[in-house]
Amino acid sequence: MRALDKKMKAYTASDEVKALGIYPYFRVVGSGQDTEVMIEGKKVLMFGSNSYMGLNNHPEVKAASKAAIDKYGTGCSGSRFLNGTSVIHIELEEKLADYVGKEAALVYSTGFQTNLGVVGTITGRHDYIILDELNHASIIEGSRLSFSKVLKYRHNDMDELEEVLKKLPMDKIKLIVVDGVFSMEGDIVKLPRLVELAEKYDAAIMVDDAHSLGVLGVTGKGTADHFGLTNKVDMIMGTFSKSLASLGGFVAANNDVIKFLKHHSRALIFSASIPPSSAATAIAALDIIIREPERIVNLWKNTHYMIDSLKASGFDLGITETPIIPIYVRDNMKTFMFTKRLFDEGIFVNPVVSPAVKSDSSLIRISIMATHTKEHIDKALEKINMIAKELELFEFQESLGVSHHHSKE
Repeated sequence: MRALDKKMKAYTASDEVKALGIYPYFRVVGSGQDTEVMIEGKKVLMFGSNSYMGLNNHPEVKAASKAAIDKYGTGCSGSRFLNGTSVIHIELEEKLADYVGKEAALVYSTGFQTNLGVVGTITGRHDYIILDELNHASIIEGSRLSFSKVLKYRHNDMDELEEVLKKLPMDKIKLIVVDGVFSMEGDIVKLPRLVELAEKYDAAIMVDDAHSLGVLGVTGKGTADHFGLTNKVDMIMGTFSKSLASLGGFVAANNDVIKFLKHHSRALIFSASIPPSSAATAIAALDIIIREPERIVNLWKNTHYMIDSLKASGFDLGITETPIIPIYVRDNMKTFMFTKRLFDEGIFVNPVVSPAVKSDSSLIRISIMATHTKEHIDKALEKINMIAKELELFEFQESLGVSHHHSKE
């Protein structure tokens, strides 16, 4: 048997979980992404979607996508660098730059591609990239492509970040890349302190706002706007696949940065551009977010209600402060069982287990949408509490030394 075949056959972890009847991945959705979806012919409440604004099925958004297909066709059949730049890409880039408060923006095929193309391109062989240890995988992959020296610091630990920075030469490029909202933990980067350190040690800052657009800041402009630090952040990255109800990604920065990326970023130059319909969808979603700030108000109302209710029941939510709400289970198999039982009861959530996180940090990831109703959340809470008792979650966690504070039984 060839070495490759041996390696492929040796991977059995997914088969083992399937054999137990608790495999939770690649569940096939037979309807549009919304607060309720159809899976296996059954209606399920969706608490695992990143559609924070709930715009995937908005009539105005769908109409814009259809109109773009009628006008521009289904795709551009080429990269932005050559034949694949449509007028609608330029319209979207101008709108995004204006929205997040930068001179220019550049649209990539996906959010992942954006981080590959920016983080992997900006710095050189003799420069430094500094990462929070819990940054998104796309940032880590981009740093591996860069040829730069990559350094990490403990999650949101600004003292350790300073220890890293103070050892680096002042005359080299130092790029700090960080999530605005961390995609598993749900907490926000300590941007004010990070900006102070960047200025002190002559470093540049790139913020990944994948989970911040539509969530933080005035009319959802993101993390830098939330802290009033837009002018202190060099690059703002975002994705269309969450609040903007589409597919694609972008980076916004000054004109010089965007010009450099346009002519050096291989993930842009050698990837086909997003279809005009995806660009039109993002434009329409952005218009609605700006026009209807009550959506963000409702998102936060739902978020606080869910967090407060889960904490009152004694669940360990870690350090979350956003619509990303982890319920820590702290055991891979129990996390799979919790996910399966919730699905049986009509609640869709996402399990996060090792190697994505350490096994003793495995969790159920709940995502809140602006369009969830109180009834949706109450039903989810009822089922979560019921299944936690069924699985003896609190007793299990107490055996691990995890304390709980119940305000009600």
